[in-house]
Amino acid sequence: MTQKILIVDDEPHIRRLMEQTLEPLEDEGAEILVATNGKEALELIQKETPELVFLDVMMPQMNGFDVCNLVKHELKIEGIYIILLTAKGQEFDKTRGKEVGADMYMTKPFDPDEIVEKSMEILGLA
Repeated sequence: MTQKILIVDDEPHIRRLMEQTLEPLEDEGAEILVATNGKEALELIQKETPELVFLDVMMPQMNGFDVCNLVKHELKIEGIYIILLTAKGQEFDKTRGKEVGADMYMTKPFDPDEIVEKSMEILGLA
């Protein structure tokens, strides 16, 4: 069974960096999906139900908090691990992340090794 990882970020260089970071997981059978904004992310999540979502907080059209809240509380889609990515590491954001149902919170710039390790752990590839 193919496991899907969705990368959501409105900044092309961050998306590329994340894709390159997660590339080795493709050898383990993971499929990497990409969305450039919250609205697109929501559509992909509903269509593809990825196991893991790296979700940027600050985005046009719909921010990461709203997407996360919709997925976890309103649509109640099961089995999706959402990691919020943000440039802001304030407590307020972490609290808000918990409120909307995020499973984890990572601050940019992130450590690529940590991204890979966490992804493998979540997908059971470790």
